[in-house]
Amino acid sequence: MSAAPPLRPHGAWLRDGRPDAPKTLASAEEREFRRSRLQAAHMRPLSDLAMRIRERQVDPRSVPDFDPLDGGVEAEVLFLLEAPGPRAVQSGFVSRNNPDETAKNFFLSSQEAGIERRRTLLWNVVPWYVGEGGRIRPVRGSDVAQAREWLEALLALLPGLRIVVFVGRKAALASQLVVQVRPGVGVQSMPHPSPVFVNRSAKNRSQIVEALRLLAQKLDPR
Repeated sequence: MSAAPPLRPHGAWLRDGRPDAPKTLASAEEREFRRSRLQAAHMRPLSDLAMRIRERQVDPRSVPDFDPLDGGVEAEVLFLLEAPGPRAVQSGFVSRNNPDETAKNFFLSSQEAGIERRRTLLWNVVPWYVGEGGRIRPVRGSDVAQAREWLEALLALLPGLRIVVFVGRKAALASQLVVQVRPGVGVQSMPHPSPVFVNRSAKNRSQIVEALRLLAQKLDPR
């Protein structure tokens, strides 16, 4: 049997006995583990960016961190959602492992489509919580305009970026900015994996999976 190819340093984290499954960030131990990885080489510039955004917010807790189990600055794909939900604020991470149904739907659909998470990064067009208490409000054009400088800063930190995927109609409000700032990067849209959408019809989940399969084909054309 031939030897397995060497893992990239952060690739080993998904293979050291720690679970990678939906809703694992409900665990305080798992949240602490990921906080311990925020200064890893692939994460440090992104963690610094999140800190800079927090310094400009009335409530710094409204800005979660990037998930260190994703690809960090090595990512080829940037998934842009709309704004952090209450669970992301509570866990402290923008993550497919958050303990909510939207994150679960994204996790399972990405897995079914065969997209390796180390090639991807999750973030939001508006990187802070918009709403009051546990009730988030829809993202507005004015929110996207206010967050523009931070999205530009993020795009500058991803040298290997190949595709930006706008998750939901509100996220697509930033499409023109992405095309202007990174004209060589491909863009794609997909439905938002909210249970409000997914549970409405069996066909809706299929739409999400098909969009992700199209992305997988773009990454690895055959």
